[in-house]
Formats: sequence, structure tokens, C-alpha cells
Amino acid sequence: MFDIHRRKSRTIKVGDVEVGGDSKISVQSMTNTKTADVDATVRQILALEDAGCEIVRVAVPDEGSAKAIKEMKKKISIPVIADIHFDHRLALVSAEAGADGLRINPGNIGSMEKVRAVADCARFHGIPIRIGVNAGSLDTDLTDKHGGATPSAMVESALRQIDMLESIGFMNIKVSLKASDVPRTVLAYRMLAPKTDVPFHLGITEAGGLFPGLVKSSLGIGMLLAEGIGDTLRVSL
Repeated sequence: MFDIHRRKSRTIKVGDVEVGGDSKISVQSMTNTKTADVDATVRQILALEDAGCEIVRVAVPDEGSAKAIKEMKKKISIPVIADIHFDHRLALVSAEAGADGLRINPGNIGSMEKVRAVADCARFHGIPIRIGVNAGSLDTDLTDKHGGATPSAMVESALRQIDMLESIGFMNIKVSLKASDVPRTVLAYRMLAPKTDVPFHLGITEAGGLFPGLVKSSLGIGMLLAEGIGDTLRVSL
């Protein structure tokens, strides 16, 4: 037996689930239904609850999906994260509908004015924002500078976006740095770990089908947890 010394991170709350600090590592999952189909989405979430899932993420590609969160929350027990891409207005509608957290990429939300609107809304509702850095969607200037979607490019993207939110006084943040392979993902988290106290959401993005995805996710997430890095996790298959 050996002691694992957890990386020191700030504590945030997703609904009633603490993430970071000395809190236990929470397990997340996601639905693959059309979020606007409340009955189908709720059935999946209830099954995830029974399996021990503590936080669930739902896709919000349109306003109907965002508004569906209000009805969904009446029928489930675990916190819901709204996954937003590009349209900052969907983040606002999701927060108003009762989402317990937002997943955005500030870099693809648009202007600083739009990022500020999302941050102000999240602050008003007392919910956190997860900055989702994905190797497949880094800003061109970073991939040009670093010679591709490298761990260094991922880390610079994360720091840029953390600074974007913290510069307007929004500190209720967690961050993920995901690539589709284990080495890049692990190295990116290792490199970012000493540079910020923001809690880390772990995972390998687009890990593949059931068996290859489980192997890659187990290796990547397991290596980081063994090093004391990580505050919440989700396996993506």
C-alpha cells in the first residue's frame, strides 16, 4: 500500500456534489438521447443513478433541449450539466431552466461580451462552468505555434480560457484537457497540474468502442489518479 498525495485544488459544487479540494472523486456520465425527449432522457439518467453515477451531462444543441432541463430536474436526483457549443444563448436558457453546471469552450462562444454574459448568468445562479479543452478543436494560432494539437497547445488553451473567466472575477471553474489518445491526455494534465488550482475533470475523448475505449480510458484515467491528479471523471465511449 502506498499513499497517493492529491493535487491541491479549489472546491466547487455541482448541485450538491462537491468537486475538488478534499472531496471524493465523483463519477459522471452522459446521455445519448435527444435531450428534448424528456421521457427518454430521464429513463437513461435514472438508470445511471442506479449504477452509481453522481453527475450527468446532457447535450444542448437547441433551445428545446435547454428548456427540457426544467422538466427533467423534477424527475431525477443527480445534478445535470448542460453541454453548450458555440451559441452562448443556450447556456443562459439552460441556467434559467435549472442546470447545475455548464460545459463550454469560451474560445468558441465568441466575443468577450458573450463570455461575460454566460459567466454573469452562472454567477447569478451559483453554478460552475467547465472549460472543455479538446485536442480536436484548438484555436488555429495555438496549433500553428506548437506544431499541432500537442499537450503544450492544450495547456496554453486551458490557461487562456481560465484567465478569460478569472479576469472577470469568475472563479467557479473546472477544466478538462482531452485527446483521443492516452499519452497526449496524460501529459497535458501533468503539465497543467502545477499551473492552476482549478479542479480537473478527467477523461479520454472519443476513446472508441466498448473494449478499446475501456482500455484507453482505464489507462489514462488510472495513471492520472495514481499520481493524485483528478477530481471528477467520465468515461466516453
